[in-house]
Amino acid sequence: MNLTVLGATGGVGRHVVRHALADGHKVTAVVRDPARLGIEHESLSVVRTNPLDATSLTGVIEGADAVLSGIGQAGRADPLRPASTSVRAAVEAMVATGVRRIVVMSSGTLNRTGVGQPWFSHRVLTPALWAVLREAYIDLERMERILRESGLDWTALRPPRLTNAKAKGSYRDAIEAGPTGTTITRSDVARAMLDYISVPGTIQHAVGVSN
Repeated sequence: MNLTVLGATGGVGRHVVRHALADGHKVTAVVRDPARLGIEHESLSVVRTNPLDATSLTGVIEGADAVLSGIGQAGRADPLRPASTSVRAAVEAMVATGVRRIVVMSSGTLNRTGVGQPWFSHRVLTPALWAVLREAYIDLERMERILRESGLDWTALRPPRLTNAKAKGSYRDAIEAGPTGTTITRSDVARAMLDYISVPGTIQHAVGVSN
């Protein structure tokens, strides 16, 4: 497949690129600073462009089989609202070019119902995180709303706390529920994002994913 990866130099995005290349896909990595990616491969194209602008994204999304995005907030209060702004730009570019499949990273804290989550995670950890990172989560909620209204074939992964530990090579998932665990490695999130491209049951759903 031809894949366009947004946020390719981020903690999850870099793993997405590596996994995708290992799987034999052709990858277009959208970056602001190519030097930060640190990956070279004959099937990799690195493009410097603005992921928050639909016009800039049109050329790198055209012809893709799927778009994957790990873009999120850079801090507690990022005025650019990168998660929702980048998804809005991606949706506009996808509609213009006829690309339908997009998989993005969201957050387990957006599972407001608590279905499929441990009591402690839903009743204690989630409220504590919202108190500290409210603006970031509002941005992610806005991102998911844009996807739900887009009519595209989208999937939003909702992981718990991300770690840089060695990949376990497996994960648990729950559609419109969870995550059931409290952590997941960034590498395993990337693995799930790629896997879900070809899983019809995840289309137009948020999926809780954890180790």
